[in-house]
Amino acid sequence: MAPLNPYTYIQCPCSDSASLGRPSDATSPTSADGDEEDNAFDPRAPRANFSLYPLEYLLYCEDCHQIRCPRCITEEIATYFCPSCLFEVPSSNLKSEGNRCTRSCFQCPICIGPLSVTSIEAPPSDPSLLAPDRAGTPHTTYSLICSYCSWSSTEICIQFDKPNSIHAQLAKIRNGGASRLTAKERKERRKELSHRGGEAALAASSEAAAGQDTDLETQFANLKLFYNSQLADPNAGDNGFSSLGDLGFSSPSSLSRIMNLYTGGKLHDPRAKSKLGAMREAITADEGLLETDLDESSLITQLHQSDFLDTASNTQICSQPPNLGETHLYGAARFNSSLRPVPYLLRTKRSKRCPVCRHIISKPEAKVQTTRFRIRLVAGSYIPSITIRRLNLPGPNGPAAPAILGDLLEPLKPVHFVLTFKNPIFESLKVTLGAPAKTPGRFPSKVTVLCPQFDIDANTDVWDEALKENDRESSGRSRRRAGTESQFQVEVGKIWERGRNWVSIIVEVVPASLKLEPGRDVLKQDEDVLEIPMFVRIEWEAEGGGDDAASGTGRDKDQKEKKELAYWCVLGLGRIKQG
Repeated sequence: MAPLNPYTYIQCPCSDSASLGRPSDATSPTSADGDEEDNAFDPRAPRANFSLYPLEYLLYCEDCHQIRCPRCITEEIATYFCPSCLFEVPSSNLKSEGNRCTRSCFQCPICIGPLSVTSIEAPPSDPSLLAPDRAGTPHTTYSLICSYCSWSSTEICIQFDKPNSIHAQLAKIRNGGASRLTAKERKERRKELSHRGGEAALAASSEAAAGQDTDLETQFANLKLFYNSQLADPNAGDNGFSSLGDLGFSSPSSLSRIMNLYTGGKLHDPRAKSKLGAMREAITADEGLLETDLDESSLITQLHQSDFLDTASNTQICSQPPNLGETHLYGAARFNSSLRPVPYLLRTKRSKRCPVCRHIISKPEAKVQTTRFRIRLVAGSYIPSITIRRLNLPGPNGPAAPAILGDLLEPLKPVHFVLTFKNPIFESLKVTLGAPAKTPGRFPSKVTVLCPQFDIDANTDVWDEALKENDRESSGRSRRRAGTESQFQVEVGKIWERGRNWVSIIVEVVPASLKLEPGRDVLKQDEDVLEIPMFVRIEWEAEGGGDDAASGTGRDKDQKEKKELAYWCVLGLGRIKQG
């Protein structure tokens, strides 16, 4: 059984609507014992897995005075950038170029390691054909090489003429070295053919396109152009509704056409008797038609002639962008020879807002190279942190052995824990704690908070603490100098120790017995972990808002304003020994 270190989780009220609408007297630690046990937060409930967070994960809204977790905040993208070259990408380029880096940043298709550009010097086939001033100068080509698995783009017969603009060069090359038309070249070629020979030239280009492999990007571009031309045709309609064929309600552009009928006064025109043309589908490869080839005999033959390591894994296939994959059934690559270098996915820097008041609670720096934040309202700077340590009191036979972190708790034996609350703000806090008499679950343990109400001093300067050293010694801080913890006695209603901006109290716990009937009951996962739900209410006085004073409501800036914050937290104390 793995040891368990003490931990503290804080509940965000956004995931539990019942806790938001719960009356204050039910959650008050001064309520009746029966109501307190019924309304206590259950850390073993299924919804608790989505509402408990460490203090470091939480943010805080200064306007709403509420805790905010990663699930309830609203995120806004501030910057797009490449994680490899740290180049900032404008948001206007995402629609045209996608959410991948368009520079020379690629990942290995085998091991997703970074690829580097390396030169390959090839000797000329005929040195006598070179010019005299370039005699002996070989032609230099470049390739992408992975330094981790030694994969190279030369394995798929892809080489580059220049060391830069690798993304643009790769878009023009297929696996095997064959050329490939880009979207811009494809558009210019289609315009040139349409001006040259009309339908005959387009039919010839369709036959040529059908003879060669058409990738997904080419097919999508052809379909988009074809349907755009159909939508732009004013005579395009749908004769699916025979009685309403003159109006063409089923046409994709029917809305604008109906509006023109009403505004132009042609709805009751008896002369508008001509039947609108039907909108047709793509029938050629140049229009975007891709016939499904279910014959996989060539792939089966290649599989028989290849090794198992030559086939692409599911992870490698999924990492391939659709517009870069080689053309097989639905564009999926089957072998390593069909894989291509993968451009890096863009990352984002995001600002976070409160979902209620829409104020910014976290905003990073716009510069990609820095990790600093302009605004960062972490919850650890507004609510006290809670640390837990075990306390061993002396027994009748002498001093107790020191507690070891992760020790198992003895059933039905009282154990004392020291809870230390540290104040991070510059105002003094009044803390009120409430915990159920028994923990929820099949094996309830008894819990007693010896000091449920106490005050914590403000987080002042360290030099102020040095000036008040004599007062601290008289108020209980001299306990550490007097000896070990075994010389003290636990008292009800009194704090255990006090510091500059922290207070320690004692919680007494009697762990439950985990006896099970043999063959019937089974101990569930982490059911032996002792978790205590504790309700924390914090009250402090802060300076009055300057906005109210400026608006003329009569509130003085120097007047103190009482504020409070209440939340549930879960204290994990350790594991209970079985048997």
